[in-house]
Amino acid sequence: MSNLSNPIEAILRDYSVMILDGALATELEQHGCNLDDPLWSARVLLENPELIYQVHADYFRAGADCAITSSYQATVLGFGEKGIGEQAALDLIRLTVQLASRARDDVWQEGEQTHRPKPLVAASVGPYGAYLADGSEYVGHYGVTDETLTAFHRPRMAALIEAGADILAFETIPSLQEAGVLEALLKEFPDVFAWLSFSLKDGTSISEGTSLEECAARFGSNKQIAAIGLNCAPTTVVTDAVTILSNYTTKPIIVYPNSGEMYNPETKTWHGNGTCGSMRDESERWYAAGARIIGGCCRTTPHQIRELAERWRK
Repeated sequence: MSNLSNPIEAILRDYSVMILDGALATELEQHGCNLDDPLWSARVLLENPELIYQVHADYFRAGADCAITSSYQATVLGFGEKGIGEQAALDLIRLTVQLASRARDDVWQEGEQTHRPKPLVAASVGPYGAYLADGSEYVGHYGVTDETLTAFHRPRMAALIEAGADILAFETIPSLQEAGVLEALLKEFPDVFAWLSFSLKDGTSISEGTSLEECAARFGSNKQIAAIGLNCAPTTVVTDAVTILSNYTTKPIIVYPNSGEMYNPETKTWHGNGTCGSMRDESERWYAAGARIIGGCCRTTPHQIRELAERWRK
């Protein structure tokens, strides 16, 4: 990564929208993986990493301009609780970038490259709450110190950067405290860019209650933050949230909502009906409100990413 070139800026110079991928876990389950585990999709890194490569490749073929790595729940502490030592854990974290990069390069060599940018690999830096595996990433009140969060995030960030990710994805961040810790850590890697994507309580505030207005103002002047936005929120709140963010930051706004179903952290299952209709139609509303980086989170599929590509690339 280089401070000469913000990778998101480079894509948005030439294209009106940057298209993200969709859910990783849902697709792994379609391939027969059982993700009922505190490690969630990171468990597949241990058991069948080639399936992760396959899902990344499916999204690139669907038209995604960016893959988000399988490191959301891949942490030194999480692997440690499975009896995996620190060095082996860091190797697994680096593997998440290698799998996505190989899928990107293989698909890029396959074919038609005139209507799309060369895709990026965004290394997922999931929240501390994801490691807790109790749904805390949708609440945000962990009751831990900045020092605890710093020690948790630093080794993974370093490993992902070392593995060659194009950008970091600080995603599903539920609190101003954790966002601030990640921002401070980013300064330790001055040539690196990251996007900052919050989980939401509603259309006006992040999970622990801080207003989107305050979040936009707090991080909007940091040159290393390449985009600000939201993920894993239902589609019904996206337009309101984007409208607020676009009024308070000049950064590109990133949105990748979930399908609209409700997640039960105790059973690790999804319930209810999805509200995510046609990604094509939804994306036009989000774009009109100010979003420029658009994709899907939990329970979205390559089919929906293909819809985005058909709308914004042809």
